[in-house]
Amino acid sequence: MSSFNRTGARATTTAPARTSIHDRFGFSWINVGWIPVICAALLTCIGIAAIATTEPGLAVRQLVYALVGVAAAALIVGPIPATVERWGPWIFTLTIGLLVVLVAPGVPEAIVRARNGSRCWIDFGPVDMQPAEFAKIAWIVAGAWWLRRTADVRSHLGLLLPIILTTVPVLLILMQPDLGTALLFFPTLLAMLLAQGARRWHLGTIVLSAVVLASASYPVLKPHQRARIDSLIAQLTGDDRYNSTSGFQARSARRLVGCGGVFGNGEEAARNLIRFNALPEEHNDMIFAVVACRWGLVGGIAVILLEAGVAAGAMCVAVAARSPFGRLLGSGVGAMLGFQSFVNVGMTMGVLPITGLTLPFVSFGGSSILASWIAVGLLFSVSARDARLGAMTGGSARRVLA
Repeated sequence: MSSFNRTGARATTTAPARTSIHDRFGFSWINVGWIPVICAALLTCIGIAAIATTEPGLAVRQLVYALVGVAAAALIVGPIPATVERWGPWIFTLTIGLLVVLVAPGVPEAIVRARNGSRCWIDFGPVDMQPAEFAKIAWIVAGAWWLRRTADVRSHLGLLLPIILTTVPVLLILMQPDLGTALLFFPTLLAMLLAQGARRWHLGTIVLSAVVLASASYPVLKPHQRARIDSLIAQLTGDDRYNSTSGFQARSARRLVGCGGVFGNGEEAARNLIRFNALPEEHNDMIFAVVACRWGLVGGIAVILLEAGVAAGAMCVAVAARSPFGRLLGSGVGAMLGFQSFVNVGMTMGVLPITGLTLPFVSFGGSSILASWIAVGLLFSVSARDARLGAMTGGSARRVLA
């Protein structure tokens, strides 16, 4: 009997202790953060193929930008969300400084050069950076930090302060001018306020006020901005007088979408159609028209579903998050990317005025795809450490983020 006990004890003491990555780092590979990652990866591949249809040389650059973006997303997964949150206000301050550089008088043209009447890029030699793209993400992180700590969004004062803080980057971006990017901030703020528990009738009042102010701002818009609105109204009413002027881009985009049919065209045929229609910014703002021309209705619906998958995946991260920061971050990223996709597709289809917004992960642009992938990396970091699904599969998020 004693021999049996000694054997059992010896077997127990010599068993190797195995510590999983879940227990060591509070990190779970099985989480809802994979939804936006997979959708973003597919959209990036579609975007590179679409750009190759019209600008093969730019497609190679886009591939490089995408690889840098994926690497940045992988790096941002490393720090725990609490660390990212702590650095949020400082990163946001840095992006505000970059936005000031764009609009400050006396900045040499070698650093900031106006393009198409807008001062949106800082020249870093071999590459240009668009600070507004990074300011969107930095503002969401800083806003999540602010809302979870100091703002009582159920009071009038607590609701007013986040709105005032949001106007700072919005005004700086409008001064570039970049109306499209500036329009993304307030819908995103509304989603974050709702996630934080703001009163719905307060938010309804804000939305109604924004609609009234937007309508009243028409007389103070720049001539080209008013022309885009006029051409959209004329197009919706069957008036074709703007088709060769301010409505040319929208008309060309709609025509290319129609040329795609159900299953699209071959690469050479699609390239000829795009060249014949002379669509401006076909690799950037109007990339959805290229997708629809190349792969037809099927390709267009696939892109819309994938963009919706990114936004829905971000909202799933928000719902599953244990911490207020994770909930606010997921809500903000989902609202911003979802609204941006909606506006881009809407203006390509001719139901919204053209604002110059890119299609996330698909349009050409280093700053755009890098910032979008950083957002996806933040979502995955939150979901892998802070989500209920991660805890159920062995993660220890409560210990890491308590």
